[in-house]
Amino acid sequence: MSFHIRLTSFEQVKTFVALAARQPFDVQVGNERQTINGKDLMGMFCLDYSRPVNVYVNCSADEFKSFQQDALALQS
Repeated sequence: MSFHIRLTSFEQVKTFVALAARQPFDVQVGNERQTINGKDLMGMFCLDYSRPVNVYVNCSADEFKSFQQDALALQS
């Protein structure tokens, strides 16, 4: 399962990584050129945030819905 998210500040990326790290499933973040472990703060700074990035997870529908909702709330 996947969704798009736009992270535009250091604080948003840092909070996203903390949220991803609390998940019992893998979180991958990427664009058309690369995919990064969403739980790795240093790796997350390798991505281009001038456009939304894709978030890929392998989890249950309920876990996906909860994680997606929490992650997208970071855009506010």
